[in-house]
Amino acid sequence: MSVKRMHLFAFLIAATLIWGCQTGEQEFIPDVSGIEAEVDIRRFDQALFQLDTNNMQAALEGLMEDYPELGDLYFSRILRANDPRMAPDGPAPYVKGFLQHEPVRNLYDSVQVHYPDLSDIEEELEQAFRFFQYYFPDEPVPTVSTLISEYAVAAFVYGENDLGVSLDYFLGEDYPYQKLNPRDPAFSAYLTRTFNRQHLTSKAIQTLINGLVPPPRQQRLIDLMVNNGKKLYILDKLLPYAPDSVKLEVTGEQVEWLNDNELEMWAFFIKEDLMYETDSRKIRKFVDYSPHSPGMPEEAPGRTANWVGWQIVRAYMQRHPEATMQDLIALEDAQALLDASRYKPGR
Repeated sequence: MSVKRMHLFAFLIAATLIWGCQTGEQEFIPDVSGIEAEVDIRRFDQALFQLDTNNMQAALEGLMEDYPELGDLYFSRILRANDPRMAPDGPAPYVKGFLQHEPVRNLYDSVQVHYPDLSDIEEELEQAFRFFQYYFPDEPVPTVSTLISEYAVAAFVYGENDLGVSLDYFLGEDYPYQKLNPRDPAFSAYLTRTFNRQHLTSKAIQTLINGLVPPPRQQRLIDLMVNNGKKLYILDKLLPYAPDSVKLEVTGEQVEWLNDNELEMWAFFIKEDLMYETDSRKIRKFVDYSPHSPGMPEEAPGRTANWVGWQIVRAYMQRHPEATMQDLIALEDAQALLDASRYKPGR
């Protein structure tokens, strides 16, 4: 048995004797009511589809003046209107054809029916951005613009923490996403159940966090587990009042299963010798989107290792209250973080 594995078994034995549970303590939620974070969502989707298609070139130039960075990204990388292979006649005729294409018009109409007003989303984002400024005072406060990407991307960051959100990714679980392309795993039922208004703010904030937390240097399960645990920890701090089911993108019953089986999951990863595994075929479903975690009971959702990583990070931060978010992000050694956390899985 390797020294590292013996070390992990020592943790497990201690846990079974002590039944420690660091997650039962009350989490600190700072008062951010005095922090200004006004959000005025810009409707790029409406501005685009309201262009005068009879004078397309001038209309596009005007739109680009209003949305220089987003417009350049949208037309270059999402629509690819600047690619001569896609638009041999130039961007203006290509965009005009896009705006007049019946399925695209129907999609735009569906977005307007679902999102005629975004005041509730603005309130959620304002609250999240207050916490963002509290924990990351040196980071620029994000701006938010909405668009239609034809299901290309749910949310993305551009510029200096500017957020783009594709509203066509949040039309509700009853929207016929799976009929668009039944073979596309991106439209699997366990994923499309979160393509709704309730998950919009969380998914947008996750995108912002992804830009703050660099990927791990190594690709062992422990590295991925702790890295994703950091992201969940930060997400929880920025959205402290959101349900765990929304932040984790699982059902309420699956959240209960995770809470009730922390020790069993930890024991499984150790018993199966997965903690230092680098073969993505063996560990992918424990850290990436998946309907289930292989080898675990059917009730277990995918990405169970991320949830355990979250608990490890919470344990570390509770033992090191002086640590800032920046300190946490800078601690790249997953094994060192695990050791310093003295993590004891609860039963």
